[in-house]
Amino acid sequence: MAKVRIGRGKLAGINACADERGVIAAAAMDQRGSLEKSIAKARGPGGTATAEDLSAFKTAVTKVLTKHSSAILMDPEFGLEAIKSRAPGTGVLLAYEKTGYDVNAQGRLPDLLPEWSVRRLVEHGADAIKILLYYNPFDNPTINSIKHAFIERIGAECAAVDAAFFLEPLAYDDSIGDEKSFEFAKVKPQYVTRYMEEFSKPRYGVDVLKVEVPVNIKFVEGSRTYSGKTAYTYKETMEHFTTAAAAATKPFIYLSAGVTDEVFRETLEIAAEAGTPFAGVLCGRATWQDAVPIYAREGVAPLESWLEDRGVQNISALNEVLAKGAKPWWTIYGGKENIEAVG
Repeated sequence: MAKVRIGRGKLAGINACADERGVIAAAAMDQRGSLEKSIAKARGPGGTATAEDLSAFKTAVTKVLTKHSSAILMDPEFGLEAIKSRAPGTGVLLAYEKTGYDVNAQGRLPDLLPEWSVRRLVEHGADAIKILLYYNPFDNPTINSIKHAFIERIGAECAAVDAAFFLEPLAYDDSIGDEKSFEFAKVKPQYVTRYMEEFSKPRYGVDVLKVEVPVNIKFVEGSRTYSGKTAYTYKETMEHFTTAAAAATKPFIYLSAGVTDEVFRETLEIAAEAGTPFAGVLCGRATWQDAVPIYAREGVAPLESWLEDRGVQNISALNEVLAKGAKPWWTIYGGKENIEAVG
């Protein structure tokens, strides 16, 4: 295999987000709109959540969980104070996109935080830049052309300052609707495989893909969380994992996508059984979502107590799965010795 050339800054950024094995065991805390709504809802009818609430919650999660994580994913809007509370040696990924999308426009088009740039994010402590992109490989070609150009621009901006670029594509299809539905589950493997192939192309400058697992575990016959409705047999599930993984020529990690920690662990166990070279995870709500009502009703101290107990249990159990199944991020390149640092 030919040597892979990676900028020294990018290489340092990826390694900062990984552990000593080269596995990325990162916690995600860049939720903004969804976290605000969750806190407000937990406070009952008429409940609200302030910027101070978001900052306090993010700080508590960062303070406790980064003792057990290789990196933390944060947003620059409410999280810059929070990252100061991270454990020593913890890498920092900063989100560059606006939260959510315009529901009145077709195509779930992305947009950037207007007061930020890759350079500014790096100046504020980012080891890597993260972009979330809703993507349907079978969408209107004009919409996808806009999205391709958008990612090309981000890739070029990251390359200009030699910053690591983590891309999080999320599959959707507005003609189907709910991404958690049985109908979407049936097409999800194809959608995930296609976007892993697309954004592995050098033109985008992506360094690490943060991807969904290619199946919905609830519809996997024989899984522990099987709903009773079959979108795929266990054998087909294994094939979907290997097919999607084979489409990637960049390191990839799995995201938890808001499922419970038990469901996410089972999913990763299947990925490992299928032999996929996933390089770790970026796990958010699966670890800490049950603590939102505690913070909303009782405040920071009870939140930290919950995190020290159940939150640490969740992340420790996840780390055990990673220790058995995840591969170093450089595996996809044929090994660390096959990477040449440039610049």
